[in-house]
Amino acid sequence: MSAGPIRFPLAVSADGRHLADRDGDPILVLGDAAWSLIANTTPEEAQHYLRDRQRKGFNAIIVNLIERKFAADAPRNVAGIEPFTVPGDFRAPNEPYMAHAEAVLEFAKRLNFIVFLAPAYLGYDYPAHVTNSEPEGWYEEVLANGEAGCHAWGRYLGERFGRFDNIVWSIGGDRNPAAATNPLCAIVRGLRESNVGNLFTALVSEEFSPLDIPGLDGVDINLTYTYGIVHRKLHEDYRREPPRPTILSECTYEGEYDASGAQIRRQAYWSVVCGGSGHCFGNRPIWLFDPGWQQALDSPGAVAMARFGEFFRGLPWSALRPDLDKTILVAGLGEARGLDRVCTAATADRALTVSYFPLPHRVTVDLDALPGHRVDVEWFDPATGNKCSGAPLSGVGTAQLAPPWDGDAVLVMRSGDPAAHR
Repeated sequence: MSAGPIRFPLAVSADGRHLADRDGDPILVLGDAAWSLIANTTPEEAQHYLRDRQRKGFNAIIVNLIERKFAADAPRNVAGIEPFTVPGDFRAPNEPYMAHAEAVLEFAKRLNFIVFLAPAYLGYDYPAHVTNSEPEGWYEEVLANGEAGCHAWGRYLGERFGRFDNIVWSIGGDRNPAAATNPLCAIVRGLRESNVGNLFTALVSEEFSPLDIPGLDGVDINLTYTYGIVHRKLHEDYRREPPRPTILSECTYEGEYDASGAQIRRQAYWSVVCGGSGHCFGNRPIWLFDPGWQQALDSPGAVAMARFGEFFRGLPWSALRPDLDKTILVAGLGEARGLDRVCTAATADRALTVSYFPLPHRVTVDLDALPGHRVDVEWFDPATGNKCSGAPLSGVGTAQLAPPWDGDAVLVMRSGDPAAHR
């Protein structure tokens, strides 16, 4: 499928499953966590970062418009400019800060990025027994501004940034909003009253969906957020009715929690074979633009994500549906609650199937579940980008298959007319 420039504005596909461009063409989201891009980089640094990500095939970023903690001089930007002329007062935006934000957003639009923009990131909700003396986000300020102040903030944002049709407004962040729900909805209401036609989403606590939060209305895109068994959470979100485009937006970041390269890759590949519309990668120090972020641009994880995007954009990925009933690979899949689980997706006619193996497994394929009398087999190595072909299968009975190398692997099987599925 084409990986050409995204034609804005964004929409939801007719079947409700994917993010789409203005012509209805599905968009595979290859995102990067750039939370502190506006607050913690100079204009030249922001452009350097965005050019690098564009070269690697990224097409989306997650950004805080205003940063409460994770910048060198938060809430000021690197030029020392406050976001508000009265600290924490959403009715008093500071024009020089907003002009810098606009310049960053303008460059992102020029390079064709989707920007998941958080207007008032709430901050992680730590349990009571954890000492956290400095707030990460704007939760208390959202409460203090109340519905009236937040509504005014939303109207201002719509008037100031409404021309950016590449923005997806991302409400909240890293916690269930609780008492902040109505004020957050007032931001959305203010944006919409400014004739903003952008899509909306929300980021809540891990293991929750914004669709689970009472009163958090108007969510167009579902964000999957999990540090648990990723494929299970993705399958759970896929089963939701009515369907929403689902993006694996928050998972383990490279450079945190001793994450391995295999862990970073499996999150991404699961995000598609389990029914989602893509994945947002994260790296520390990049997400907060701490010292060393420029050197991290070529991290193994970033290179692997570029490979992930190239692989799936070479397939009709949006036609794939997860094989929830395990009718194609029927045995040897690994633990259902484990990180070694082999997951499969297929087109409606099953003429194309894609299976991701986090670890080598010998699996049983039910060839009778596939059309045609011949099945062509190809293996892809997410760690290197290498491919190799297996012996064609007869298309009758069952077959045993295993990756031809140690480590993770992708199995692509084509039957019927192979040329139609390349």
